[in-house]
Amino acid sequence: MHLLQTLKNQALPVAIIIGVIAYPLVSYLSFLTPYLIFTMLLLTFCKLSPRDISLRPAHIWLLLIQLVGCLFVYGALWFYHPVVAQGAFICVLVPTATAAAVITGLLGGNVAFLTTYLLLCNTGVALVAPVLLPLVGAQHAEVSFIEAFLRICRQVAPVLLSPLLLAWVIRYVFPEVNRKIVSIHKLSFYLWVTALTIVTGKTMKFLVEQENPDYRMEAGLALVSLIICVCQFLLGRRIGRHYGDPISCGQGLGQKNTILAIWIAQAYLHPLSSVAPAAYVLWQNIINSWQLWKKRKKNA
Repeated sequence: MHLLQTLKNQALPVAIIIGVIAYPLVSYLSFLTPYLIFTMLLLTFCKLSPRDISLRPAHIWLLLIQLVGCLFVYGALWFYHPVVAQGAFICVLVPTATAAAVITGLLGGNVAFLTTYLLLCNTGVALVAPVLLPLVGAQHAEVSFIEAFLRICRQVAPVLLSPLLLAWVIRYVFPEVNRKIVSIHKLSFYLWVTALTIVTGKTMKFLVEQENPDYRMEAGLALVSLIICVCQFLLGRRIGRHYGDPISCGQGLGQKNTILAIWIAQAYLHPLSSVAPAAYVLWQNIINSWQLWKKRKKNA
């Protein structure tokens, strides 16, 4: 048991190292990423009951910051460089990580609040992303806005909305199947490690094979993602303090589904913009580790 916990604690650096070293192989598995995201969301949503949903004013503020804030940072950074602006955009737009509920519970926050926001922001992003991505994207400039919108709808919306709808069908029509799925919810961790390895390999492949590497650009993307990560955690906690729940709001706004962010950046934006959410993986895990250490020290 101790060995298993040790392996889990080291999963993040191990997945990244494997992705970097074995990128020629794992990058070819990138077609699996949307299926892995779908399965992780399905496993998460099968644990959630519609009765757990309780919409609060703080949820609306957090969602508005995501959906409007992504355009604000894009506009602010576009004059500096469009690719950096795209990286910042996706770091704000992407929905909350499914693991945020776990961290929220460990920190003593309101898991039910975070669960509701998890459903809300995934739905919101699924509806808004097909509209926003063609506006800021650079990969499909040869097609019209409507064509790009429909293309993204077909690929992004099912990944985010279908798991929720399917989970609720299973819950009410096949309750026995739902119980079996819930019993293997820990599978999400291993799917996350696999997905992280693949998207790291895909990002590494692009970085290595780019014709005219611009390391200042990559450093700029990493720095911007750090600033956005810290700001989102702090802004979320500030809103949360107003409503009496700083931990849940901080995790809801700050802890992102970076696997989804990297996949969207690689598929619909300039591939180099995926460096920003890739760096965000590191920044948010450092912040979460610091918060958990501070919590343990306080309880000691």
